[in-house]
Amino acid sequence: MTPSNRSFLLLTALVLGFAFLYIPILSVIVFSFNASKLVTVWGGFSTHWYGVLLADRQMLDGVSLSLRIAAVTATGAVILGTLAGLALARFGRFRGRTLLSGMVTAPLVMPDVITGLSLLLLFVALAPLPFMPSQRGFSTIAIAHITLTLSYVTVIVRARLATMDESLEEAAMDLGARPMKVFLTITLPIIAPAVLSGWLLAFTLSLDDLVIASFTAGPATNTLPMMIFSKVRLGITPEINALATLMVGAVTVFVIGAGLLMSHQERARQRDIQLAQAQR
Repeated sequence: MTPSNRSFLLLTALVLGFAFLYIPILSVIVFSFNASKLVTVWGGFSTHWYGVLLADRQMLDGVSLSLRIAAVTATGAVILGTLAGLALARFGRFRGRTLLSGMVTAPLVMPDVITGLSLLLLFVALAPLPFMPSQRGFSTIAIAHITLTLSYVTVIVRARLATMDESLEEAAMDLGARPMKVFLTITLPIIAPAVLSGWLLAFTLSLDDLVIASFTAGPATNTLPMMIFSKVRLGITPEINALATLMVGAVTVFVIGAGLLMSHQERARQRDIQLAQAQR
């Protein structure tokens, strides 16, 4: 096979792969502007279903609840995941390291059904205790999502710390900086892109979760995925397409913003390195 034929096959596979992924998303966006109630029949251009979505108080409440849970989940997962990643990457061998590493890895490979069921049984058993939620709802879903997503944050932060030059931290400590000062002024700014990536990943996983939320939610708590699933079982309406389009737009804005921020930080880091080298 010649190099030109190989390049053509690779390009064709790439185009087909992207088409398989993004054509369904584009069709959802297009049919969100459909005037017809039938999602597969084009009835003309209209923004009617966006108005219906904005007037659907139940759907908006589900969106608000899911966003609040996702924000709390991402923040809690970043705090705990960063600490766990720091312990695994910097503290060497210590008692309980194997157990901690196994506990971090377990949610990554555990089926969501098993995780959701075990958390449900845990919340039911601990409900009489004063420090636990007496009823399932916002708190139980957030705790369950933090349990799931902190593993992803730990893996990302640990991988970034493994590639970081430890001599920078050692130099700061040699100059008299305390460990907390070193972490806040040296380590944290360097791993900030990884922390931000972990926050966005945890936010997305929480916002997208259906199985674990279904197990840990109370009878009066309906997250956005739960509401969409219940509506889809009765038939997809253009209102769901409108909601999906808004979500795709929001995710696109966040991804572009995060990419620009990390690119800006990387350019600033490269400038600092060049400046330090020039001053030697």
